[in-house]
Amino acid sequence: MIVKGIKELTEEEKYSIINRNKMNLEEIIPTVKEILDNVKNRGDEALREYTKKFDRVDIEDFKVYKEEIEEAYEKVDYKVVSAIERAYENIKRFHEIQLESIKEWEIEKDGIKTGQIVRPVRSAGCYVPGGRAFYPSTVLMTVVPAKVAGVKRVVVVSPPYGKGINPVTLVASHIAGADEIYKVGGAQAIGALAYGTETIPKVDIIVGPGNIYVTCAKMLVSGSEVKIDFPAGPSEVLIICDEEAKDEYVAMDLLAQGEHDPNSSCILLTTSREKAISIKNKILELMKNTERRNILERSLKNMAILYGDITECIEFSNEYAPEHLEIITENPREILKYIENAGSVFLGEYTPVPVGDYATGTNHVLPTGGCSRIYSGLSVDYFLKKISIQELSKEGLECISETVITLAEIEGLHNHAKTVKIRLQDKIDL
Repeated sequence: MIVKGIKELTEEEKYSIINRNKMNLEEIIPTVKEILDNVKNRGDEALREYTKKFDRVDIEDFKVYKEEIEEAYEKVDYKVVSAIERAYENIKRFHEIQLESIKEWEIEKDGIKTGQIVRPVRSAGCYVPGGRAFYPSTVLMTVVPAKVAGVKRVVVVSPPYGKGINPVTLVASHIAGADEIYKVGGAQAIGALAYGTETIPKVDIIVGPGNIYVTCAKMLVSGSEVKIDFPAGPSEVLIICDEEAKDEYVAMDLLAQGEHDPNSSCILLTTSREKAISIKNKILELMKNTERRNILERSLKNMAILYGDITECIEFSNEYAPEHLEIITENPREILKYIENAGSVFLGEYTPVPVGDYATGTNHVLPTGGCSRIYSGLSVDYFLKKISIQELSKEGLECISETVITLAEIEGLHNHAKTVKIRLQDKIDL
């Protein structure tokens, strides 16, 4: 755990913090490519082989049927079902409002009409990590925006739990509105979604987090065949706080993010050296009686507690481009004005990251590893295509004919020019 002034960081230390947990896929690409090729060429047969090899279970039929979903409801506590339903309503409402902000529009000038229409992709695949672990929140965060966007076929794939899928995952998939559910995971599941098999028809877009093999597979299939959301790595948080922030809140928020994964990145930027040391001591105190201590002890090695003035903190945060950004200061909205890069922002002392993970309605599938510089978090927009339209009257064509003809001819595309000339032959010379 580094405790240091921002200005005191060496170039090597700063580079190490900013360029955290970059995934090295080179070593696993051949293995993942072989899996994808096998699934593409051999379909369900390859899926069965890899499921037996990696999940240690024989599955003949990967599809989940209505009876299995009904059985899942009997196994899941009502309190859990109720929590999933409440989270679903908030997530659905947020993404419905998000959809309303994406407009179709049209303008007209001089007989030239141009505009934009919006259409959803036809099908989407949502990868949900599974096996003994279960992530109902990830089901909601991937399926709900797709359904709100109007995608007709939304598929959930998740690694098997025994010969089925974890009951909580099944219940969440049903509540979210998934059209199809398949018990298959890993790189082989990504191959099935990308290329299609006898059981699993291909999809147009694949979203959702996974391990390094899943991430690598998504990147390899991305292109003309299928679209993906973005590469996702270990979870991360960056907190900007001032002297008035409560040590216990800040320390617990850092520990909460650190318990995800030994490779999680937790960064604190504060406005005084005394505050930095005080929060470090609080972290060590809380560590004595915390769950998942074995993971936290490893993730703390990636933690940096840095101090500087508020301008330095903001500049460092923008350069870091965190997945989650908490601002716990006297006036967090004033700081927000200067934030350029972040996956999702949490304002004030009563807004820890877990509220966005589960219940506020914002999406928790977010870019990591500095990718918030160029990517947004998952949203309805990922499942939509914006199609431009144009309609010209004869007068409109006349208005821009000289521009079109001149540019077409200078590029040597004379038939392009003639498509305009032939329509205006009563007005111009062919």
